[in-house]
Amino acid sequence: MRTSRVFVGRLAGRSVFDPAGDRIGKVRDVLVVFRTAAAPRVVGLIVEIPGKRRVFVPIGRVTSIGSGQVITTGLINVRRFQQRGGETRMIAELIGRDVQLAADPPGAPPQTARIEDAAIEQARSGEWLVSEVFVRLPKPAAPFSRGDARTVRWSDVRLPAAGAQSAELLIQTMVDLKPADLAEALLELPSARMFEVVGELPDERVADALEEMSESDQLALLANLRPDRTADVLDRMEPDDAADLISALPAAKGAELLDLMEPEEAEDVRRLLVYDADTAGGLMSPSPIVLSAESSVAEGLAMIRRAEIPPAMASAVYVTHPPYETPTGEYLGMAHFQRMLRFPPHERLSSLIDTEIEPVTVLASAAEVSRRLASYDMVALPVVDTQNRLVGVVTVDDVLDHLLPDDWRHADDDAEIRP
Repeated sequence: MRTSRVFVGRLAGRSVFDPAGDRIGKVRDVLVVFRTAAAPRVVGLIVEIPGKRRVFVPIGRVTSIGSGQVITTGLINVRRFQQRGGETRMIAELIGRDVQLAADPPGAPPQTARIEDAAIEQARSGEWLVSEVFVRLPKPAAPFSRGDARTVRWSDVRLPAAGAQSAELLIQTMVDLKPADLAEALLELPSARMFEVVGELPDERVADALEEMSESDQLALLANLRPDRTADVLDRMEPDDAADLISALPAAKGAELLDLMEPEEAEDVRRLLVYDADTAGGLMSPSPIVLSAESSVAEGLAMIRRAEIPPAMASAVYVTHPPYETPTGEYLGMAHFQRMLRFPPHERLSSLIDTEIEPVTVLASAAEVSRRLASYDMVALPVVDTQNRLVGVVTVDDVLDHLLPDDWRHADDDAEIRP
């Protein structure tokens, strides 16, 4: 195995290959165990393989480690990674910690510094060890200046029992994650570390992750956020997801959060809370793309093109009489995305709307919505009230989230265990 020193911060995200040169996945973290009076020993890598599954690759199955790539024997256990007691993730739990440096010169008071990166190196025994750390000292009093940085041997570092820990590098490894993968990455962390990371994540990313968590995980996370921060996160969630979360809270807590939310966002959530969770009204999103019959195909396509519109919601635009915000005027029909592509940009939506797909009512059951989606081969259905006003759209992912078991996100069909 190549014995060059490798800094973990540069290793994160690098590709992992088998001996034939086929890409297996990419490095997400390095797993170590601490030992008394000795440098931490590397036990393996946490690797993300296709399907966004994170697995454990023992260091014994790694034949070469470099800052550019990792080569393995090609034999990996694809069971989802689960951290064991006594194991520490370098990026998630070590880098960013405050430490004390050995006195220099001897007799001087120890200095406090923060680990910004750490190097692993192969010893003569064949073990991979944490050999050095790159640390930064506190900022001096001068404005706009950073503290001195230096690389020190691991033997010159003392880890306090507890202390502040930056999540900067860990968050950098999460920036390219889809919401579901971000949620899983957060839930894999020890609770204390997860709350530190959530504290530094932008509200929008926390909202993305919450939408992909089970109710129990959502409540556990929110219990450690201030009410004003929770309200800011709820403002950035999809209204139907925010409504589901608020409905799971005690009534007084839910009312407090609604009062702290932006008025417009809170109003959408309050409208959804009127309906039972297993009805179309409880499942729907109250923010479909609504246009007039006189709008052009070009206008419809421009609305669909917006990056914040989820794919299922972008499958069609909905045509109504004014007003064009839910609850709208009388519902007229829907214009499918593919159908709009077949017409010139100046064509009016009135000439191509589909009036044969009947909307579901707010009181329709989740089972009825499922049958209608399947019967029409649709990914979204309009929802109307008793006055035939469009009040929202229920999508196939809304229905799947409702019908699947609570733990479907964490289901694991593999029977193998990690050696």
